[in-house]
Amino acid sequence: MKKIVLLLVVVFCTMTEANAQEFNQWSIDLGVGVHKPVFPLSSGYGTDTPDFWQANIGGRYMINEKFGLRVDFGFNQFSEADGGKPFDTDYYRGTIEGVVNAGEILGFRDWTQRINLLIHGGVGLSDLKAYQPNAPKDRMINVVFGVTPQVKLTDRVALFLDASVVGHLYQNISFDGNGRTSRNGFNGGLFNASVGLNIYLGKEKTHADWYVESNEPTVEETNELTALENRLKTAEAKIAKLTGVKSDYNKAALVTELDNRYSKKGKTTVAPKVDFIKELLNKGYENVYFDFGKSTIQKYSLEAVNYVAKYLTENPSTKVELTGYADELGSTNSNQSLSTKRAKKVYDVLVAAGISSNRLSYNGKGEDTSVNKNSEEARQLVRRVSFTIK
Repeated sequence: MKKIVLLLVVVFCTMTEANAQEFNQWSIDLGVGVHKPVFPLSSGYGTDTPDFWQANIGGRYMINEKFGLRVDFGFNQFSEADGGKPFDTDYYRGTIEGVVNAGEILGFRDWTQRINLLIHGGVGLSDLKAYQPNAPKDRMINVVFGVTPQVKLTDRVALFLDASVVGHLYQNISFDGNGRTSRNGFNGGLFNASVGLNIYLGKEKTHADWYVESNEPTVEETNELTALENRLKTAEAKIAKLTGVKSDYNKAALVTELDNRYSKKGKTTVAPKVDFIKELLNKGYENVYFDFGKSTIQKYSLEAVNYVAKYLTENPSTKVELTGYADELGSTNSNQSLSTKRAKKVYDVLVAAGISSNRLSYNGKGEDTSVNKNSEEARQLVRRVSFTIK
């Protein structure tokens, strides 16, 4: 059994995802409860219904909000019912399971933030050892399926109830240790019912079990936009004072003046209404950048969002397309989803800043392979959202 435990631990430690998420992914699941062995039992032998006791401990990793993996270890102690023939048997179980966040899939977040439902199932190995009577240890394959309602207590702890059925392949000795099985296929089984705690690990505020992606900018982002807007107004006032131009300057006239001043000598002057800001944005001189695996805008990049919001406010007939990108680390599917989330985040901030959603569109282009993926600095350049003014 020690080799089995070691193997399961090694497999579980390899369950990682390249892209970080905006929610915690790890949890420790601790449970204790009752059980009922169904078959095989020798004639005249049985347990109470329900029978105490069984316990389990598991480590779970959620790949995303909907799906995860878990390694679970369980222990059951079987003994005779009151007035029954005596026996004493220990049962050890280790399983690798897939976990489905059914609450997320079924839309629980639309009506509750406190109740959730997980479904789990998997395979593993079990050992059965009867001490009274003394019987040889029996090793078998187990198949587990269960449902786990949850109640959120805090951002770090949830209470769960679990009902699981465990089926056995190649069980040779009965649960009481007095008989041998002769059936093929599934030739053993029991029910477990547990109550316990999910203990969530990680630095994020919430766990994948309860994560709801916000479509609104954070308070911090809103405050940053307000601060940038105030700074921009102050700068405009100072420029107007220094140049002797009124603060409510004519934008078209100013652009024309800039065009005339900075056209290169010896070249034909560009038409007065050439929109240099549009050209700069479309050529990628202004982008919004993100940390690795994140769809939260970097603080200094909010200035670029404010720049575009200001431009759209002053040019009400223009529209902008937001295109998100990710670097090459991680799976292609995850990076496609991440690039779309990044573009959607900038979209949400612009809408919150007062830009009509009818003037905005967004999409994700997945991985940008134009840089050396082994360069951390180069990868930062492609974790971005770019603008296309239309």
